[in-house]
This record gives sequence, C-alpha cells and structure tokens, in this order.
Amino acid sequence: MPKVYIDDDVFEFEGRPKILEFCLQHGIELPYFCYHPALSIPANCRQCLVEVGQLVLNRETGQPELDAEGKVVVRFFPKLMPSCATEITDGMVVRTHRSSALVRRAQRENLEFILLNHPLDCPICDQAGECPLQELTYKFGPDSSRFEFVKVHKPKRIPLGPRVVLDAERCINCTRCVRFTEEISRSRQLTIIQRGDKNYPFTAPGMSFDDPYSMNTIDICPVGALTSADFRFRARAWEMASTPSICTGCARGCSIYIWTRHNRVERFTPRHNPLVNDYWMCDEGRLSYRRLNENRLDGPHVREFEGLRAASWEESLRRAAHLLRSAPPEQIAVLASASLSLEDLYVIRRLAFEVLGTPHLDFLRHEDPSFEDAFLRLRDRTPNRTGCELVGISPGPDGLPVQQWPQALRDGRLRLVLVFGDDPLGTGAWPVPEAGEWIVASSHWTETASRAQVLLALCTHAEATGCFVNQQGVLQRVRPAKASKGMDRTLVPEMGKSRLDHHATPFDRWWGHEHYFDCRPGWELAQGLMRELGSPVDYTGPEAVFAELAQAIPALRGLSYAAIGLQGVRLDLHPQPVA
Repeated sequence: MPKVYIDDDVFEFEGRPKILEFCLQHGIELPYFCYHPALSIPANCRQCLVEVGQLVLNRETGQPELDAEGKVVVRFFPKLMPSCATEITDGMVVRTHRSSALVRRAQRENLEFILLNHPLDCPICDQAGECPLQELTYKFGPDSSRFEFVKVHKPKRIPLGPRVVLDAERCINCTRCVRFTEEISRSRQLTIIQRGDKNYPFTAPGMSFDDPYSMNTIDICPVGALTSADFRFRARAWEMASTPSICTGCARGCSIYIWTRHNRVERFTPRHNPLVNDYWMCDEGRLSYRRLNENRLDGPHVREFEGLRAASWEESLRRAAHLLRSAPPEQIAVLASASLSLEDLYVIRRLAFEVLGTPHLDFLRHEDPSFEDAFLRLRDRTPNRTGCELVGISPGPDGLPVQQWPQALRDGRLRLVLVFGDDPLGTGAWPVPEAGEWIVASSHWTETASRAQVLLALCTHAEATGCFVNQQGVLQRVRPAKASKGMDRTLVPEMGKSRLDHHATPFDRWWGHEHYFDCRPGWELAQGLMRELGSPVDYTGPEAVFAELAQAIPALRGLSYAAIGLQGVRLDLHPQPVA
C-alpha cells in the first residue's frame, strides 16, 4: 500500500486524497479559510501551505537514497504548496507547522496580510466566539500588526437580502459564499465585485439575495462578514447551549443544533449528517425556531362554563378519563399528529386500540406542493409521517378514515375526539363542527385547543426525547434542548451545556421563567390517561417505550438509543405490521 510521510509519522493511504483532507481525517490540525469539504477548491486563502517533497529513490535498487549521515534524501518543491489542492502520492514527504519553521512563518505572515484591512472588531462582532479567523489568529497568527496606515474602508451593515447582512470590511475573499450559490443552491445570486483590496461579495445591481438557502452562507463564512439579520446581537456564542436535534419543518428532518439561552430557543443551525442534509438546511426551517417560543400553552386546563381555566394534572386527567368513559368506544376518535415521536405514537396507539377499544385512529397529512424543491425541501410538512405508518397509526377494522370524521361528528356517529399534537380546525383541514366534544393535547394555543373540554399541555420536540423517521427512512433521535416543569431529571445529562452550565446546574437553564412551561411528552400524557382508565402501564421513560417498540416492529429490531447515535440509522422500510 502506498505511504506518505507527514512530519515524523508514516501513514498508508488509498486513492488520491488531498493533503489537507487527509490530515484532518487523521487528527492533524492545519489552518484554512477557503476550503470547505462540500465545495470546490480555489486555494486562494493560502493559509494551509505546507512543505512538500518526494523521497529520492535509487534507480537500481528502488530504495530511498541516504545522505552521509544516513538520513533519507528528500527533494522538496521550491515553493510551499497549498495542502487543500495538493494530492498525496506514494513516497511524498509533508512538513506542517509542527516540524517546519518555514511553514510556521508562512502561516503567521499570511494571517498578518489577511488582517491588514480587517477591522479587528471582535468585541462587537456577532461571530466572536465561533469565528475561525479569530481562533486561527490566536493559534497561528502574529502577536500584533505592523500596519500603521489607514485601512481600506468598504460598505458595512448592508442587507444583501431579507435574511443576510454584509459587513464587507470583514471579508477576506475566501469565496465560500459565492461558491455555495454556484455549486449547492445554484441560485448564482452572489459574485465578487470591485478589484484588488476593495473587492467583496455582492449581488447583481437591483437584485436581492433571497435564495431559500441563503442563510447557509452565514454558517460557512469564516470571518463574520455575513451575519443573520434575525439573530444579530441577540446572544453571544458562549452564552448559549447547543443540543443535537432535528428540524420538524418537513419530512426531510434535517439534522440541526438547537441553541438556547435562559431556556429560550434562540436559533437553529444545520448539523453535518451525510445521511440526511449534508451540511445544509433551508431558511424557512432555520427560522421555524420562533414557534417554540411563541403562543405556548402552559399547564393543563379544563372547561368551566364557557371558558377554560387552569387545573392540576390530576384533575385534568381525571376529567378527561370521565369523558372517555361516558362515550361508547365506537363514538370516540383518536387523532395523532405526524409531528409526534415514535414513542408518543406507539403509546397513543395502545391507548386507542387496547384501552379505549375504538377503531377510529388516524393522522392528518399536511402537504404543501409550493414548498418543495429539488434540493432539501419536501412537500410533506410533517416530520414523522413515515413513523406514523411504521407504528400503525391508521383506522382499525370498521374504523373511519380521518377525512370522514367531520361528517361523522355532524350526523352523530362520532361524539368525542381525542387530539394529540395537531390542529385540524386551525389548519383548515376540517370545517369547524358544531357537534362533538374535544380532549386536546397541544403545545400551543390553537383553534382546536380553544374548543377543548380538557386541554393538556404537550412538550415540543425541543423539550422531549424521542425518535423520528424521515421520508428517506432515516431514524433520528431528538434530545431535550430546554427544560420544562416536571421534567424527568434523568434527561438532564443529554441537554447541551453552555459555559455557564459547566459551573452550575443546567436544569434551571439560569433564568427566564416565562420560557419554562408546564408540559409533558405525548407518551406520558397517553400513559396518564391509560392509568386513569384502569390500565396498568408503567413506562419509566422514553427509552423504555422505545425498547418495547424495537421488539414490536421488525424494522427497529436490535436498535437502541445508543445505536442510533447522532447520525441516525437508515431503516429497511418494507411493510412492517405491528406485532
């Protein structure tokens, strides 16, 4: 197998990897700005320079030649080479900053050159704390600048579009943003304008940077030249905690980080997952974090006279159980949302078929053809429709499909609807019926919630643990990113930690009790109703529910939370009836 010599180590390799790519895969740090693993390689920042040479082989023996001191003879190239664009060959010798004073000097002086016209405004820059330029300058840059002249000034605080703001003085012309619009989103809305030290990325005259994936350029900008119009100056990176999760905006289920501060969700950012979304996510999904903070339902409520009043969990579950007992099974319908986790859906299915004995169980399909594109966005706006089909959320024998429920309510065939996590009245899926009673579990105040006789507060996916299956059959798990009242403390270790959390308990998420809601996950609410109705169920947590799921559904057999990990698992989704 061919070999490459990097500093004092010998590595074997296959194929034709680039030096930078190979070093990063083997834990050797090299500084870079313009390189991105998902984009083409322009090699224009010159920060990843290394010394490259080739062993001198004896033509007769084919063995490396030795000098007078017995050391192998290496013939180095006359100039330093960009490691991002140089392919490794058999017998290549590479010297990085770890072993070469020449490379260290080149990296230091290149950073000094890059910073000549940079404003050095880290204290007020939105990217401070997560800025590659800031971090690499500390590691590889000079202690101070020798430049004592007036810097070149460029446009500042320019809205390139509705979601991205440009500070051209911070730009180092790495062209990552331009290449993203050319190679990934293919909108070609950005280019480099001006010349020499006055150039920066911009749109064509009169055009707006309204690419539906425009905010990915914020993530890949290594210097804070492109920042989010939505997130600017709201929080510093070190004040927030990030938790791995998924976006629930459509059936793609992009892998993301949920960033929280004082128990309030501040932003979503994409998380690398080659099975689902690579490095990217759409702007609409990214901004859907707002819904997790707004119009939230806090605690259970029961109807008294014409209005809803706050109630205890015991009273509300008891009232809901009384209503369920008062209706014949064939007059009860159970609607589960395709935005709930597998664990929620499984216990709801048990409640409907095993305890209530109703055949009327279904979920609503929320489709939006105008949302779909050829990249990531899908017309199916529910994150777990595949999970509903996998668990078996569908009418039983003689059960009515959900499309017939409004008419069945009007003619008296149905009397009571138990809704988990959906809003059929507010989304226009149903006309508002005059008849029928409603028990609703909802995370938000909705049109359906306002009709409830009993209203139960439901956790969002940012407050619970559970699994989702996207349209491609990839099983992923969400973790609690923010605390809720009554939250199981065994889930706290899974929550992301900020720097402040490392020095105290993350359970209270510091302060901000207006974002600390009294809500419970769907499986726990369904289990509470089952107990009130006399069924002896005792799941100790979502992991116990999933363990039972893994026994019941062949596609999940052998899986566990540990096996799912952060990247998820692609399932074999042939028809799998629930045992």
